[in-house]
Amino acid sequence: MKETPLPSADRLRRIVGSFRGRRLLVLADLVADEFLYGRVQRVSREAPVLILQYDGTDIRLGGGANAVHNIRTLGGMPVPVGVLGGDDHGRRLRGLLRDTGISIRGVAIDPAYVTPVKTRILAGGVHSTKQQMVRIDKATRLPERSAARRAVLASLRSMRERVDGVLVSDYGFGLLTSELVQAAVGLARRRRVPATVDSRFALLGFRGMTAVTPNESEVEAALGITIGNDGRRLESAGRMLLRRLRVKACLITRGSDGMALFEPGRPTLHVPIYGTDQVADVTGAGDTVIATFTLALAAGATPVEASLLANYAGGIVVMKRGTATVSAAELEAAVASDHARA
Repeated sequence: MKETPLPSADRLRRIVGSFRGRRLLVLADLVADEFLYGRVQRVSREAPVLILQYDGTDIRLGGGANAVHNIRTLGGMPVPVGVLGGDDHGRRLRGLLRDTGISIRGVAIDPAYVTPVKTRILAGGVHSTKQQMVRIDKATRLPERSAARRAVLASLRSMRERVDGVLVSDYGFGLLTSELVQAAVGLARRRRVPATVDSRFALLGFRGMTAVTPNESEVEAALGITIGNDGRRLESAGRMLLRRLRVKACLITRGSDGMALFEPGRPTLHVPIYGTDQVADVTGAGDTVIATFTLALAAGATPVEASLLANYAGGIVVMKRGTATVSAAELEAAVASDHARA
């Protein structure tokens, strides 16, 4: 198989510059990431648990909404299409989207739907970094006959605005039926733009996309295998996904082991992790990766170029606390500094 030459720093920076104004339709499960902060006071007399003095609560755009947010901070123009509940968390997410300059015209409201919430409780001493102690998931599912889902389908079918790419973010909360996914894929094909997917639990159900960006554990669950540190199993899994999903690229993220890009007819590209291995927080890193990867493809990048930029973005965001984003300036600086050391 033919080796692919790696791009120069100038080429990668030009691609990042081309992010600005790229419109990406994002069909997504929209999630509220809630962070509760406290200080450890003492051990409870009622049970062997810690008592925390409550300090505050922070709510951020999570799940597919985090991918939307990253597209915005990288200079793109996300067009989110999804469903929120009529509850307080749904209202907070709508407000956060509006505050970041993101249109919510494609976000439908279902009063009977409870907005998914991932609540993380973090605690520490007065002068120490707070660490996550427990996570509580309010994992709801959109009702089968929800009128909001029909509104999302109508939005996809009636889309007349320019679209440079389509990103599907599936967290398993019941929005993404096969009919909706096919409508999104059909839109991408008609517009001749790339379509990508990040799916937590249904990876094999997404065929005909341009690319997929699963993490290693999602690949293992989908194929019923264990990869571990076995390079041959990783190679076999990547090639199997290319065949079964009929995609042009499969980017498997591997945590501290970096990423592996698979393309038909080309040797596997192993990308080492960018930055230090002293990771601060991996919350939402996969959203940053697919947002950067898809924006790059929409800007005319090859899968190799898109993977390298996604790797830089992932390395930046895991050094930040909580659900975080990456800016175009940060991405360009990472490219420059990494190539200067090479």
